Amino acid sequence: MSNKIKYGLKNVHYSPITEITEGGKTTVTFATPIAITGAVNLTLSPVGDTTPFYADNVEYFTAIANNGYDGTLEMALIPDSFKVTILKEVLDTNKVQFEENDKQPAPFALLFEFDGDSSSTRHVMYNCKATRPNIESSTKGQSIEPKTETLTLTCRSLPGSAIIKAKTTSETTPATYDSWYGTVYQKVTEASGESEA
Repeated sequence: MSNKIKYGLKNVHYSPITEITEGGKTTVTFATPIAITGAVNLTLSPVGDTTPFYADNVEYFTAIANNGYDGTLEMALIPDSFKVTILKEVLDTNKVQFEENDKQPAPFALLFEFDGDSSSTRHVMYNCKATRPNIESSTKGQSIEPKTETLTLTCRSLPGSAIIKAKTTSETTPATYDSWYGTVYQKVTEASGESEA
């Protein structure tokens, strides 16, 4: 049965990406997804221009570019492990964590799900990059008001591929649904039955 509504962000995971280029072809591999607790809000907006073409005094054709998504992921707290692995912060021998201005963030896949009235739809954005969160807090008053941390995200297609995102449906096989956070799902081509990076 298909969902009629969606609500409730949960089960946020990230999977670091390794890219290997040989002979002009880039191969992408995904690490085992890692859970991040404390998901608060996720907003992703489509990126892409709409270009109309006019002929016969009418809008004859409209080209719509799909350049992925931009948005934000708000968490209770971004784990230090994410900052080391993805934002490329560095630990010294005394386990003090440093942010350095010559480091570039690493790409990763972002996995998550939304609750629904029938089933929770699971998603993966295949090629994401994140910027550093703001540093902020405030003094404690009569009550404690937690401050969240927000990552600014860009989500694009995989290198050498048109694939940007995927999600489960009401007809997704139970085995695929249940293993969603075990490995990053890859598109299966009908002709070969093999996965496509």
